[in-house]
Amino acid sequence: MGKRLLIMALALLAASVAYAQSAKDLQINEVMIENTSGYMDAYGNRGPWIEIMNLGFYKVNAANYYLTNDTANPRMYRIPAGDPITNLAQRHFIVFFANGEGHVSPQHTNFRLDSTHRFVALYSPDGRTLIDSVTVPLMGSNASYRRLPNGNGAWAQAELPTPLASNDTHAAPVSTNERFKAVDPHGFIMAITAMCVVFTALLVLYRIFRLVGNVNQGKVFRRRSKTAEAAAVAAATPNVNEVPGEVFAAISAALYQYENEQHDQESEIITIERVSRRYSPWSSKIYGLRQMPDHKRNQR
Repeated sequence: MGKRLLIMALALLAASVAYAQSAKDLQINEVMIENTSGYMDAYGNRGPWIEIMNLGFYKVNAANYYLTNDTANPRMYRIPAGDPITNLAQRHFIVFFANGEGHVSPQHTNFRLDSTHRFVALYSPDGRTLIDSVTVPLMGSNASYRRLPNGNGAWAQAELPTPLASNDTHAAPVSTNERFKAVDPHGFIMAITAMCVVFTALLVLYRIFRLVGNVNQGKVFRRRSKTAEAAAVAAATPNVNEVPGEVFAAISAALYQYENEQHDQESEIITIERVSRRYSPWSSKIYGLRQMPDHKRNQR
């Protein structure tokens, strides 16, 4: 039962984490149409560019997502897989140059943004689900259209573009609590994590107590087995120092018979003992008698 609950809790946690790392974490964060003196690609060329941000707090791979400037063709440009640069860490950015030169590198799209094509959209890997989109207004050269705060704020024009960087350079650092609240606004992940921790601790304690109990039972069983074996051996082995009861019975019978024979012999013997006394004139009877005084003689 405990294992089933643990598996269910882990499954719910995995589902929650998967939801937390969904495609909605990828958002269009900044777009520039007329780039004449701004950000350059790896080959030193300038052109319109699109910045995508991982709004979540987990890594999200942008590979196989689609970028397009036409809703009628959502699969216009598929972000290639296998490039480590598309694996975005938490709160990180990636820039794609929309100059129609998709053959140059994975960061160059096969469509172009210009004054007549100012719409850009991001679709999920299924090619049907729209994740984010924006229509850039007409602006001057080297001005960008960006969100503030990053990823989910309102769109506004900026004279100082910030490709591959936060749009708010003066933003206060985000605390850990705020980050966790952004990831888990309703507390589901925290509750499931707490349950997983509790169930895991209970399972570990159950295993420990069961192991200790088995060890103790084994010790008691071995002790009882040794005691039973010793008793069996003692019962089966005669004690050479112990005198059997038959010997005591024979000795007692012999002593009794001997005493009876002695009594019979002594009853047939007449013993005459002579008692002699030493004579002393002081022990004579004549000296032992007292004469009564003759009162009549005395009166005469």
